[in-house]
Parts: sequence; C-alpha cells; structure tokens
Amino acid sequence: MRELEGSADHLVVIGRGRLVADTSVRDLLAAASGDRVVLRTSKGSQAMTVLAGAGATVAAADRDAVTVSGLPAERVVAVLTEHGLPFSEVAAQRATLEEAYLQLTRDAVEFTTPPGRAG
Repeated sequence: MRELEGSADHLVVIGRGRLVADTSVRDLLAAASGDRVVLRTSKGSQAMTVLAGAGATVAAADRDAVTVSGLPAERVVAVLTEHGLPFSEVAAQRATLEEAYLQLTRDAVEFTTPPGRAG
C-alpha cells in the first residue's frame, strides 16, 4: 500500500459488497490520524496534567514521551509554553494508508484468523 499512498489521489473502498469509503487519500489519512501528537519532555507528569486540563487525552508512551489526543500540535505547544514547561519534540502522528484502510474496514471483513491462531 505504500506505493499506492504516493500515487493515488482518490480511493473507493468496498467491503462485503458495500461502499465503505469514497474519499481522497489526504482526507482518509487525516481522519485516521486524528489529532494524535507525540510529545517529548522532561516534565511528563506536569505536561500530562496541564494538557488534560486543556481537554486532551494523554498517556505516557515511555520514560520521556507522552501521547496526546484531542489537541492539534500547535495547541499542545501553546499550552506547554503558557505553563513554562520544557519540551524537546512535538510531532503530529500521521497514519499510514495501511493503518487507515485496516481501521476503515475492520467491520467489513469476511474472513479473519481466529484468536490465538497465527496465519
């Protein structure tokens, strides 16, 4: 799907004989990506508190990284700056076409591997 992502402008996705999506690649990727942002900061717990107070959903990703949903990257930077919290990275997460496709068609598949059995 990586090749398709770079060459296609518009997608029509059909699952179980039904139209699942008729959209541009850009719009599909934007919808699948949401407002997920990865934040790197030495003040993770404080950043999580102020971002949650600003309406974000936050989760610790590792020792110095936090995943933020519900606020765009620009707003994350503004909130952190308002509170004087340091950060070394704020990066919007972009879904791949494969991730977007799997998310879009998760309820439209006919055949799946039973849980616990590898294909």
